[in-house]
Amino acid sequence: MKRDTCPICGKQPETEFKPFCSRGCKDRDLLQWLGEGYRVPGEPADPDAQTGLDTGAGRD
Repeated sequence: MKRDTCPICGKQPETEFKPFCSRGCKDRDLLQWLGEGYRVPGEPADPDAQTGLDTGAGRD
């Protein structure tokens, strides 16, 4: 699906910042992701489930 306008403000996108119109809109979008303003739907996380990360347990 092709977007003809900036997803943040609706202006024409600039080639350098596509699909955004400026560095400001690009940064604003990134801040939404980092600040959990955007969310991807899914099942709630189980806090007791293994994360697959190495915690260092069992090392000498």
